[in-house]
Amino acid sequence: MPIKEDLPFHPVRIAVLTVSDSRDLASDKSGDTLVARIEGAGHIVADRAIIQDDCDLIADQFLRWIEDVQIDCVISTGGTGVTGRDVTPEAVERVADKIIPGFGELFRWLSYAKIGTSTIQSRATACVARGTYIFALPGSTGAVKDGWDDILQYQLDSRHMPCNFVELFPRLMEK
Repeated sequence: MPIKEDLPFHPVRIAVLTVSDSRDLASDKSGDTLVARIEGAGHIVADRAIIQDDCDLIADQFLRWIEDVQIDCVISTGGTGVTGRDVTPEAVERVADKIIPGFGELFRWLSYAKIGTSTIQSRATACVARGTYIFALPGSTGAVKDGWDDILQYQLDSRHMPCNFVELFPRLMEK
């Protein structure tokens, strides 16, 4: 995936949300992995939170970050499975203006090469909500690595060609 080194890099201000009933900051390896990758790529971790698997709580946190002009993007980890407590995709749908179907499709396609048909249990998803991107990844550290390393590090790099999500920031609120 071509990075045009002669173009300027624009750091993205990213909030990281871990959705879990059992993790805290000391045990949040997936969140730590995501933060390390975000910062390693030159972006800014604008905020970080851990929220229980509750659709209202997740949607409320998304809304707080959407309203914060210091946050361009939210990446969540966890709550994308098929059990009764997995409700992150439903929270994404509550706040979404536009769903980005290709994100989940691409995530599962890439994941299939690593975990086979088990990828069908993932409901990874993404949207644009009032000019803010939201990407919802599964909660495993491997899934976070796959989502960042294979998709987001490129799409959140303003130098990635032929196109990237960063170049669209000025146009996300167009009517």
